[in-house]
Amino acid sequence: MAVLQEQLGVEVLHDPELNKGTAFSADERRYLGLEGLLPPHVATMDEQVERVMAGLRGKANDLEKHIFLVSLQERNRTLFYRIVLDHLEEIMPLIYTPTVGKACEEYAHIFRRPQGLYISIDNTGHIQQLLSNCQEDDVRVIVVTDGERILGLGDLGANGMGIPVGKLSLYTACAGIAPKNTLPVTLDVGTDNTNHLHDPLYLGLRQPRVRGDAYDAFIREFVEAVQVRFPDALLQFEDFGNKNAFRLLKTYRDQLATFNDDIQGTAAVTVAGIYSALRLTRKPLAEQTFLFLGAGEAGIGIGELLVTGLVVAGLSEDAARRRCWYVDSKGLVVSSRDDLQAHKRLFAHDYERVPDFDSAIDALEPTAIIGVSGQPQRFTRPIIEKMTDINERPIIFALSNPTDKSECTAEQAYTWSDGRAVFASGSPFAPLTLDGQTFVPGQANNAYVFPGIGLGVLVSRATRVTDEMFIAAANTLAQLVAQSDLDQGRIFPPLSQIRTISAHIAAAVAQTAADQGLARAALPDDLVDSIQAQMWEPVYRNYVD
Repeated sequence: MAVLQEQLGVEVLHDPELNKGTAFSADERRYLGLEGLLPPHVATMDEQVERVMAGLRGKANDLEKHIFLVSLQERNRTLFYRIVLDHLEEIMPLIYTPTVGKACEEYAHIFRRPQGLYISIDNTGHIQQLLSNCQEDDVRVIVVTDGERILGLGDLGANGMGIPVGKLSLYTACAGIAPKNTLPVTLDVGTDNTNHLHDPLYLGLRQPRVRGDAYDAFIREFVEAVQVRFPDALLQFEDFGNKNAFRLLKTYRDQLATFNDDIQGTAAVTVAGIYSALRLTRKPLAEQTFLFLGAGEAGIGIGELLVTGLVVAGLSEDAARRRCWYVDSKGLVVSSRDDLQAHKRLFAHDYERVPDFDSAIDALEPTAIIGVSGQPQRFTRPIIEKMTDINERPIIFALSNPTDKSECTAEQAYTWSDGRAVFASGSPFAPLTLDGQTFVPGQANNAYVFPGIGLGVLVSRATRVTDEMFIAAANTLAQLVAQSDLDQGRIFPPLSQIRTISAHIAAAVAQTAADQGLARAALPDDLVDSIQAQMWEPVYRNYVD
């Protein structure tokens, strides 16, 4: 396929969609006017991968590696995704959690080239025009943040752009959605982070966060503009603060295909991990008692999806909610408290006041503790030993990101439980050997589910994203965990299988959309095979006939 004649020479090298670097053939170099602009050797992609990986591994630290990879993404997108797919378990922590957290903190200082759209509240009244500045008409997935709650790091303002860029990289790598069909967006309404406001290099609005009616009108205008400019796009909300995340999800989930990954994606991967863990504990879901440390977006989202799963398992909704308990900064969430936000009240049970997490374990004797607090080392040795006394196989999920926010490490969980814990974390931990047994810690990485969910929505052209789709994703992911994985304590399948995983999840989501009457596309009988065949592959195109 011939490239457009008007885009020749240096322009091709500067276009990350077209650029092949030293892999342009001799004929392509003549045709495109590249002779003399590249070294004479025509490299294979394998040679390019080898060169890049050598350079990457020579970097001093993970932040430098992140910068190196983003630079590659900005100049040669195909090679970037080839490297991500070929070395997924090594690269994913560098382009997303945990390294992306540090990259967001330093975003203004490491900024090289803009990616996506930056829409500030000063643009209110002409957001539609800004969306028109996007040159790609066929955008299918948009990830948007307002930067208020970046991972466990808090309000990073415009520095949060690293999150939608990273998420969309995973949509492409894990689910085969072409990069040109994705759009990262940052909505800048200011920041309450005084460090950024006083940083002379900060690139966002230098003002406190706008809230209230003006904020809501800004978000409404953005959503309506998306519906007009990209009517077939999935809109994913990412890293909004608790004050807005639940409210925005409730407001818009019945108006377009949208979801909040922090609430629903985290829930789906965690529930999948619980389903897998129960294969090790050999106790049914309906007999579990879950105690959460933290009652924000992630925790409540997990609880709501667990309630859905428990109802499917035969419990009433009220009985299902009684299986989920929360401890926040003021103690156990109970109905007698008058300081509870709306999203906590459905889990505020009629129970005596309990001051802290340790006391809640004594009172409730949970089978599983789930950390979503953003507070490091809160799962102490006494807590894990207590959980081990209560349970033959305690479920210990330390899900806070990045790594230095984790409630405990894998080594601590396994060592303090004498190897009996069923462990998962939000950020990756290396395998370890204890008393001759090797444990492979499970990472409850949202990348297991959100790319497949998004792909399923696109394949089916679903008009809405429902709770049933997330349950379908959780069940599918759990079913893909092999016994050999469980034997090592791994409750998620290897990330190296991610495209197969995403295809199966997409098929389950698409079928759920069809079953619910929300699919606008007819689905083929061989759904998984059809989805895999349509995935974008990072291979170079030929520019000459």
